[in-house]
Amino acid sequence: MTKFKRYLVTSALPYANGPIHIGHLAGVYVPADIYVRYLRLKNEDVVFICGSDEHGVPITLTARKEGLTPQNVVDRYHKIIKKSFKDFGISFDIYSRTSNKIHHETASEIFLNLYNKGEFIEKTSMQYYDEKEKQFLSDRYIIGTCPKCGYEYAYGDQCEKCGSALSPSELINPKSAISGNEPVLKETKHWYLPLDKYEKELKKWILEEHKEWKPNVYGQCKSWLDSGLIPRAVTRDLEWGVKVPLKEAEDKVLYVWFDAPIGYISATKELTPEWEKYWKDKETKMVHFIGKDNIVFHCIIFPSILKHEGSYILPENVPANEFLNLEGNKISTSRNWAVWLHEYLEEFKDKQDVLRYVLTANAPETKDNDFTWKDFQVKNNNELVAGMGNFVNRALVLTHNYFKGIVPEPGEDTPYEKEIREQIIKFKNEIEKNIENFKFREALKDAINITRLGNKYLADTEPWRIIKTDENRVKTILYYSIQICAISSKLAEPFLPFTCKKLSEMLNLNNVAWEDTEKFDLISAGHKINKAELLFERIEDDKIEQQLQKLIKSKEENESAQSFQPLKNSVSYDDFSKMDIRIATIIEAEKIPKTDKLLKLTVDTGIDKREIVSGIAKYYKPEEIIGKQICLLVNLEIRKLRGVESEGMVLMAENKDGTLIFLSPENLSDNGAKIR
Repeated sequence: MTKFKRYLVTSALPYANGPIHIGHLAGVYVPADIYVRYLRLKNEDVVFICGSDEHGVPITLTARKEGLTPQNVVDRYHKIIKKSFKDFGISFDIYSRTSNKIHHETASEIFLNLYNKGEFIEKTSMQYYDEKEKQFLSDRYIIGTCPKCGYEYAYGDQCEKCGSALSPSELINPKSAISGNEPVLKETKHWYLPLDKYEKELKKWILEEHKEWKPNVYGQCKSWLDSGLIPRAVTRDLEWGVKVPLKEAEDKVLYVWFDAPIGYISATKELTPEWEKYWKDKETKMVHFIGKDNIVFHCIIFPSILKHEGSYILPENVPANEFLNLEGNKISTSRNWAVWLHEYLEEFKDKQDVLRYVLTANAPETKDNDFTWKDFQVKNNNELVAGMGNFVNRALVLTHNYFKGIVPEPGEDTPYEKEIREQIIKFKNEIEKNIENFKFREALKDAINITRLGNKYLADTEPWRIIKTDENRVKTILYYSIQICAISSKLAEPFLPFTCKKLSEMLNLNNVAWEDTEKFDLISAGHKINKAELLFERIEDDKIEQQLQKLIKSKEENESAQSFQPLKNSVSYDDFSKMDIRIATIIEAEKIPKTDKLLKLTVDTGIDKREIVSGIAKYYKPEEIIGKQICLLVNLEIRKLRGVESEGMVLMAENKDGTLIFLSPENLSDNGAKIR
């Protein structure tokens, strides 16, 4: 590890629009916490910064939907998120929030510094505007039909059904998500960061000076840079957010991607008056822990802001993980397909380290990985309980049984003990190397291998068998076993902090430094240890089945809710009264050639006879529906389909499985009878 005077470690600000789930933990917060705990054990000067990201359109949409203010929404989720992190043991030095006054002041100051240096481009463009609500619409405030898959409720930035990235101008029949009205294009002015101007220096900084970055980070940055950067707007026409500190832009706010990373700076200011030494001294190593969806913001945009403001250092590394799936499917907060941290902490009390262990062992460091409840159970029962827990319990219980809890005086080492000393040093070095290179899965294996070594040592030497014939040898075996427990309590601490604290208390062990583990003899002969307690408990099948049933229930409820199209926006009574729906009878029916779905119907409306084209051929044969009374929208404008002019629309009901059925009168009615 290159020596720095201090370390500034940040983890991505979670969005205060919902609770934390295991995908967030595996991707960002557990690896960041392991790294920081390791640095502290090495007595490094380190601050660990995070906070809630509380601006942006999704929060205002949630507030509108629930009849709340945006502040109400962020207050609720900030409280849940902050408590969840604390209870789970994520050891932030500060967990702040971007709605704080100090953050608004800091973001405004950085914007003005860039503005006064002439770094921004002012551009006027045409953007969608809701005339009824008298406001410009951000991408998420615009919904319409996806041009890729035909989904009718795609957002202006993305279709959540097919996943395609979109722009508002691509949507078919765009509507305001606020009023439901068709938006108009209106001129507006915004300020842009000229990323294209910084492209050359970014290529040098990333592609030449930081080839050690993880392949997914380096590769994504290279792809962006090779494709050519374009200016990015730093302001938006919204009410909720950090107000743009210009008189000519009083109705605008800073774009959330501009203000959110500045939250790291404002939180550090809030933490310490010496904040500048962490942000402006080149002897500080800054590391951002993020998910892969934040790479461009932390590797290209935020560094551009910092560099061209002029007084800040840039990150030394940006370790980004891939995504964690759940039971083979993508985690989805909207579909409630997630394991929520606050619920886990309630349902698995005192098992924080079990989840930390499983998420680290399955960390999506190089590719997307999967969390399953069965694997969670297996890793707990077979690796933690039967592995580390079993060794510690045997070592302490045997010491109490044979020597009344007093660590015995060892005899002369055999080659086995010398080999154990060498192995421990090797494991320690590997743990350090892997943590410093952000390979936390491998580092965890090395930490757990220490107690695996202990288990093998006890199994090979069998102190319970030789106690009556060679007590001196047993003294050596248990002395070494207790030392392995003590070493494990320190070297496994970054990964399993609650467990290692409990183990240290059982060993009656205090003030052991990380480097002391190389000396091996951490506990002197004659030291009194406390009674053994179980470090881990088995998780039974019924507990896992409860979690699986919970997911199944969420899936079924979501499928039930999503099986029908969402309700459309309200229409006025006047709009509805314009529709003329009548009872009609089908008198002729035939398939339209070269189509699978279309039938040509001749219907009697009681007023006239007309032709209708209807997409029902998959569900009805022509001969089956002659004489059928139907509901018909008769004043729909004429539309030509496959050469046939269709003068109306047959009203159908769509079932959950997508099948169509006629809407028909309960009793025979006169053709032409009006439906009201």
